[in-house]
Amino acid sequence: MYHQIGQPAPKGTPYRSLIVHPADFRRQMTWLRRFGYRGLSMRGLMPYLSGERQGKVVGITFDDGYRNVYQHALPILVQQGFTATNYFVARQLGGGNVWDREKGIAHSDLMSVDEMRAWATAGMEVGSHTLDHPYLPKLSPELADQQIRQSRHELQDAIAAEVTAFCYPYGGETPELRAMVRNAGYLNATTTQGGLANSSDDIYGLPRVTVARSTNIFRFLQKCMTRLEEKRRNA
Repeated sequence: MYHQIGQPAPKGTPYRSLIVHPADFRRQMTWLRRFGYRGLSMRGLMPYLSGERQGKVVGITFDDGYRNVYQHALPILVQQGFTATNYFVARQLGGGNVWDREKGIAHSDLMSVDEMRAWATAGMEVGSHTLDHPYLPKLSPELADQQIRQSRHELQDAIAAEVTAFCYPYGGETPELRAMVRNAGYLNATTTQGGLANSSDDIYGLPRVTVARSTNIFRFLQKCMTRLEEKRRNA
């Protein structure tokens, strides 16, 4: 689970840890490849989670659709022959992370519609992160369903392709919200719960491993290539 790939914000900036330097991201992808792993979007990962296919694979996801991911991560992914899923906030395309403003987090540009289309044309996956990035458990069932369902329709219209991956903003989810995601036509959904996904997980509540600015290459490989995170989750 990544958010931004770019130059770190000034020290003391809230959530500075979620900005991974491009050189670190390149190093991480290079070492995955050297160890025989292939980075995949959620769409590409599903056959491995269901047991239909076997292999050394890692799911790569980005939350929010930041422009710096398009600028810095996309060329690296293409170079390595990897794919990835980016979860877009449907009504902030070409805008910014307005949901972070009250927390004092600096503005960061989000991909435009054309950049999102180019992301998809490059073989990457477009997923949904709702219409406006709300904390879904606080909404009425009707509004939550609209955020989940309508975002899928608007993103599909924008890229003229099916959108099947969903991510809960802030990791806010419940059994009822998982059912809404399933009923809206998505095929999988990710949370912010830490851990390695496997076939025993609910496909609409998949855990992920956070990669932060401070995650050094040894910790990164340990997180991705061992069951340590799984053991920690089940402890």
